[in-house]
Amino acid sequence: MARILITGSSDGLGQMAAKLLVAEGHQVVLHARNAARAEHAMTQVPGAETVLAGDLASIAETRALAGRINALGAFDAMIHNAAVGYQEPKRIATVDGLPHVFAVNALAPYILTALVTPPKRLVYISSKLHQHGDISLDDLRWEQRPWDGTQAYSDSKLHNALLAFAVARRWPGVLSNSLEPGWVPTKMGGASAPDDLNLAPRTQAWLAAGIDPATQLTGGYFYHQRPAVALKAARDIAIQERFLSACALLSGVVMP
Repeated sequence: MARILITGSSDGLGQMAAKLLVAEGHQVVLHARNAARAEHAMTQVPGAETVLAGDLASIAETRALAGRINALGAFDAMIHNAAVGYQEPKRIATVDGLPHVFAVNALAPYILTALVTPPKRLVYISSKLHQHGDISLDDLRWEQRPWDGTQAYSDSKLHNALLAFAVARRWPGVLSNSLEPGWVPTKMGGASAPDDLNLAPRTQAWLAAGIDPATQLTGGYFYHQRPAVALKAARDIAIQERFLSACALLSGVVMP
């Protein structure tokens, strides 16, 4: 059985994926934004190994979280699930002066990927909205553009795909894949979301477990455990490298 860490697993799809994996007999380490949510996470996922707390909106806390993950020893897989939605009506600045959506959804997975000892499998949660992401990567800080929460979220989901494909290319010994879970009625998706909530956590759990031979690939993009089409630009090496360079500049963390 696999040992798997899931970011943002105190509720929503992260918690659902954790429950699926625990039920299958895997060792699951949870993550939550703060101590109170961490305590809640452990009550919601009986059988989880432990939980780590760390606010992914903070570069310093994300770096510290990476250290605590490494202190727990080796992992077989890590699901980069934590995210905030597109409902933010204005640019909310983090302690580092970055847009909240970008910091949590895009920069934190980059930092954790760069600093955590690479597991065998990495899974990044993207979205169909990544198709509308800004491939120019201009103004990641949203200082020149008028704020658009939906665009900022779409950009961040493009960033997740760029990161997954860049890691697949750079680290041949790691299986790095991304997926879209569908627009489902979670707290983030809203009650009117049309997709099947029961299917939404299954692809990431399936990829992280790595048992099915169909999961033994890298650089894939999935929807409901089937290959799906990612934005062509997400596979452009020059765009991937520009994204990695921008994240390194903003975070002070260089991707190995």
